[in-house]
Amino acid sequence: MKITKDIKYIGVNDREIDLFEGQYVVENGMAYNSYAIIDEKIAVMDTVDARFGEEWLKNIENALGSRKPDYLVVQHMEPDHSANISLFMETFGETKIVSSSKAFTMMKQFYGSDYADRQVVVGGGSTLSLGKHELNFVTAPMVHWPEVIVTYDSLDKVLFSADGFGKFGALDADEDWACEARRYYFGIVGKYGAQVQLLLKKAAALDIEIICPLHGPVLSENLGYYLDLYNTWSSYGVESDGVMIAYTSVYGNTKKAVELLAEKLEECGCPKVAVNDLARCDMAEAVEDAFRYGKIVLATTTYNADIFPFMREFINDLTERNYQNRFIGFVENGTWAPMAEKVMRKMLEESKNITYAENNVCIKSAMSEANKAEIESLAKELCK
Repeated sequence: MKITKDIKYIGVNDREIDLFEGQYVVENGMAYNSYAIIDEKIAVMDTVDARFGEEWLKNIENALGSRKPDYLVVQHMEPDHSANISLFMETFGETKIVSSSKAFTMMKQFYGSDYADRQVVVGGGSTLSLGKHELNFVTAPMVHWPEVIVTYDSLDKVLFSADGFGKFGALDADEDWACEARRYYFGIVGKYGAQVQLLLKKAAALDIEIICPLHGPVLSENLGYYLDLYNTWSSYGVESDGVMIAYTSVYGNTKKAVELLAEKLEECGCPKVAVNDLARCDMAEAVEDAFRYGKIVLATTTYNADIFPFMREFINDLTERNYQNRFIGFVENGTWAPMAEKVMRKMLEESKNITYAENNVCIKSAMSEANKAEIESLAKELCK
């Protein structure tokens, strides 16, 4: 696949994987992207997952014909992108490897060698000439590992963005970009919003026409859409108008309250109500919804003088990703000593710019008529 006249796609699709990074469900697989820049000298951009080394080498051979690569640029050391460094360096004995100093340290840790006699160490402001194409390196620490660099080709105006602008799903998956890119971003990169903001500022100084990420499709149209979404996500802004409800329910009583709340929100004209049963849904999708919408309701039971485990996991997932700038309401349930709201507030106390609803709901065992009125008041407050 040609990206430009001189840049070819040489990555692979993975339709075998079920869990990415051991935790994210990927029903439509994954793409491990790699690219070849073919000029007077040839640079290969990153490798692929360990299981696809031979397929990747065939892709390189098909792209280059009788020529051999001069450089392997390693932007990111996670094994889904770096696992075939050793295979590549053994296959192409004259190739030099281009990466950051931190990456070479990690390389030795992962693969037993840092290729000291074949290193080209680069950092922010470094350049590498291939002929007509000049590669400009930009540091991107903690997006989302400390060694990351991204690469800008000034001739074709292409940004090789490492894990930035990536998504779940193989390249032949017919699915919406934003949904799986959002789940990918908040699951994997979400904690590092400040660092993504710094990278976006660096990218704003570049004339970019194409973005080549390490996962997901090459982006070449309407780049403002993708950049705006990344700006919203990394600044913890609100992307969509609506209310997200996350709940757990043991015997169905809390669920009934959530269903009534959702009904009342719709009656009040709420444009979107996203309900997530935390015991059954994909937790990563629930996290995605919590960051997408500006208002959230947490509904759970008191459990062992704490809260139900799935709710605890969910709130931990939010706070470790710097959850902030949101409006939060509570529905708690407890038969003899309800304290779920107190526990949830305590878990969220380090989160910035959180506004709490005034009309929260405390159920004692089963929903009462008074609770129904409280739920209606909460719905009205959320719809203001």
